[in-house]
Amino acid sequence: MMGQCGITSSKTVLVFLNLIFWAAAGILCYVGAYVFITYDDYDHFFQDVYTLIPAVIIIAAGALLFLIGLIGCCATVRESHCGLTTFVVVLLLVFMTEVAVVVLGYIYRAKVEDEVNRSIIKVYDEYNGTNSNAQSRAIDYVQRQLQCCGIHNFSDWQHTHWYDKSKNNSVPISCCKTAGCTGSLTHPEDLYQEGCEALVVKKLQEIMMYVIWTALTFAAMQMLGMLCACVVLCRRSKAPTYELLINGGTQA
Repeated sequence: MMGQCGITSSKTVLVFLNLIFWAAAGILCYVGAYVFITYDDYDHFFQDVYTLIPAVIIIAAGALLFLIGLIGCCATVRESHCGLTTFVVVLLLVFMTEVAVVVLGYIYRAKVEDEVNRSIIKVYDEYNGTNSNAQSRAIDYVQRQLQCCGIHNFSDWQHTHWYDKSKNNSVPISCCKTAGCTGSLTHPEDLYQEGCEALVVKKLQEIMMYVIWTALTFAAMQMLGMLCACVVLCRRSKAPTYELLINGGTQA
């Protein structure tokens, strides 16, 4: 009776977890897609494409997790030994994949600051203020989105080629924080005071932390799923022996 109760409880938890796995699959794919979209906005400041490896892995893990949920539900309801074994093995593979995502996430998170420091000066030097220029679009987007101006502050614009050519003692309009601002350096109170370098680094590191915490959270759920599946498998493998002993005792 106790053994049957344990199996029933494990099956109930397992079915519930499989439903969560389906939701988790969607969340993992969303997080991976979010990293891709954000990278596209900041790719001029961080050109190491290997940063996208955790995002690729997490999307693949999401797709596998959806398949796992399907296998797990069917195998749990039918109490299929083969199905549950497959479920545990695939779940273990996804778990290992997510551990790899966490490790890579920490590695690339540490590299963000150096990458941004190396590339941001070059990007600002290539700014020409036209919409056809990719660097100009990237800088204007970042300055508006993060509410920043220049590399360390708005005075950095005075050391750029764009400033030397324009000769109007102003910064791009994207530096403006008030309506009617023209970007003139004679009115610094109308400009964003904080530089973009630190904010870009912070933004990219936050994205990596989203990936890391998402992978850790679902890795913990998968450990619980593997544990429940193993309980059902172990109990079922002992059930025939237990029934044989009961029947033998009854006949005696």
